[in-house]
Amino acid sequence: MTDEAGPLDASDHALIEAARAAIARLYAENRHHIGAALRTRSGRVYTAVHLDTYVGRASVCAEAVAVGRAIAEGDSDIETIVSVRHPRPAEDDRAIRIVSPCGICRELLADFARGCRVVVSGEDGPVAVPVDALLPRKYSVPKSRNTRP
Repeated sequence: MTDEAGPLDASDHALIEAARAAIARLYAENRHHIGAALRTRSGRVYTAVHLDTYVGRASVCAEAVAVGRAIAEGDSDIETIVSVRHPRPAEDDRAIRIVSPCGICRELLADFARGCRVVVSGEDGPVAVPVDALLPRKYSVPKSRNTRP
């Protein structure tokens, strides 16, 4: 798979808007500040928001919630995902902007959405990159008859 960024099509822009709409509708300070939307190869779109907690280790990223929703619906062939960040109340810039998935979400996507595209900010606007480009030299266990496929 190539590491090169690719242009977005109309369905990718609609996915960005779905993520923005989810976080705009559900934003709650200290609860939800990241939204995500993913599209599966079936064409279905799943949205989610970050679940922030006072105990940081218990927080769950929006990307993980979206992946879980798709898998729970039996629709696990993820094609494209995007994450967006809602500004905090004290921030002057009120735009909901695209953000790159955190390291844990990159691992999750590499495991549960192999081959998917991830929409990230590029120099001239949003672009889609292969998930592998976000996690080079990913750790993996060699396949053997004692490991799960």
